[in-house]
Amino acid sequence: MVKSKLIKKFTIDVNDKELGYAVKSLTGINMDSKQRDVVIEELFKIPGVREISEVTGRFDILVIMFAKNLPEMHRLISEEIGKIQGIVSSESFIEMKRRKKQMPYMIDL
Repeated sequence: MVKSKLIKKFTIDVNDKELGYAVKSLTGINMDSKQRDVVIEELFKIPGVREISEVTGRFDILVIMFAKNLPEMHRLISEEIGKIQGIVSSESFIEMKRRKKQMPYMIDL
């Protein structure tokens, strides 16, 4: 399955809370489309930013980030994201509880 590229990599699923990252935010961002690459590059410089997805819907991108506590998350959102040129607006959602389902893959070999 590795040779056929069905498996991209082997990984470990780390418990973020045990590492001290107790707060997860999903932040929707609208931006000037002419500055997309620069905005994304600047976002990845922010400690705690884990993933950025370009999406359909009311936001241009969704940013997943982690912080140790709410004051740190507040600082990341208001100071770090807030100073990036090209961001028009943002809306953040703090995760209250995570439920995760492992998806079985049906593969025709």
